[in-house]
Amino acid sequence: MFNPKRSKLMKNIPLLRPNAILIVFISFIFTIASNYQAFTQEYKIKTIVIDAGHGGRDGSTRGLYSTEKDVALKTALHLGAAIEANMKDVKVIYTRSTDVFIPLYERIAIANNAKADLFISIHCNDMPVHRSTIVTGYKKNSRGKRVAITETVYRKSTSTRGVETFVSGMGRMNEQDEVIKRENAAIFLEDNYKENYEGFDPNNPENYIILSLMKNTFRTQSLKLAKLVQDQYIRVGRIDRGVQEKSLAVLARAGMPAILTEIGFISNPDEENYMNSEAGQNEITECLLKAIENYRKGIEG
Repeated sequence: MFNPKRSKLMKNIPLLRPNAILIVFISFIFTIASNYQAFTQEYKIKTIVIDAGHGGRDGSTRGLYSTEKDVALKTALHLGAAIEANMKDVKVIYTRSTDVFIPLYERIAIANNAKADLFISIHCNDMPVHRSTIVTGYKKNSRGKRVAITETVYRKSTSTRGVETFVSGMGRMNEQDEVIKRENAAIFLEDNYKENYEGFDPNNPENYIILSLMKNTFRTQSLKLAKLVQDQYIRVGRIDRGVQEKSLAVLARAGMPAILTEIGFISNPDEENYMNSEAGQNEITECLLKAIENYRKGIEG
């Protein structure tokens, strides 16, 4: 398996001189070649890290009556229990089991330090708030002319629904993409966040070489798991929003196949009810468990 300590990506990607880049590049080639051979020939799933998205002070996303952080935690705990009951030889580790704030880089560090074989981050989707101006009436101004009375309102779509699953992409973490902005926002709640993430710019040539080699090692497996998750959602009638690659901080330094799955839109009242219901929780858990089991069968034969 990939050695996270050797990669030195647990906190920061160091800025390297050209000759150091060549050494790192050659080392990565040999490491990846040997790791890939082991991955395809002897790989066994022994440890799965389940990450309940957000938590603690990172918990502003909410529906009519519930928060994303609580729904994600409930689902994570249900999934962990299902894995332990049905895959008794697999160890389950949670990044959090209560309502606490865990920095994004620490979440994947938990998986790297445990030499986990899979990392699954669970989230609820949300629609962005849009500002608009509406006319609430009319009045006459000082000149006697009829003018509109306007009011600024903030609204979000409550009809958007569906499920989608992400794997790590190679773009910038501050891209103006709604998913990236929402899921990476927790970075700015962290103490010393600049220290934790400085030097982590994929556009830097040195960083790009190291990060791209690391991602490519597990990209195929991550995409496979993500597709299996979406297939299970589709099987039970959920609306498929597909598999996408995004620059998500929680997945960026994963030393194993890693995905982030959005189990529904908390901004949609029907999906909020579904995700909070016992039947919905059971169905979502079953989908994720089946996907993991199918992935395991495909990998281990």
